[in-house]
Amino acid sequence: MTEDDEDRADAMFHALSDRTRRDILRRVLAGEHSVSALAEKYTMSFAAVQKHVAVLEKAGLLTKRRDGRQQLASGDVNAVRSVTSMLADIEQIWRGRIARIDELLAADPPESH
Repeated sequence: MTEDDEDRADAMFHALSDRTRRDILRRVLAGEHSVSALAEKYTMSFAAVQKHVAVLEKAGLLTKRRDGRQQLASGDVNAVRSVTSMLADIEQIWRGRIARIDELLAADPPESH
């Protein structure tokens, strides 16, 4: 991975580390929502929801557009797929390590007493 890829991965996983942001992402992946409508779903200030949306946007997991006075947020399915791909790559590394441990254990059985 390049340095830019690593920075992007850090931003994505940081954004996904928060329960509220994951919930916002689920909502905007299901369909476009105004930031105002999103804010009504939570027991926090509009400004706090805006900050969560900004973190998701910075990570590339959602996009915003203006429609008059409203800011409309939409989830980026391709960005979510890239997170899934990163996790699959990590899983493959660990599966390879586990397979290697299994090979080593099978090749050198413990002595019985």
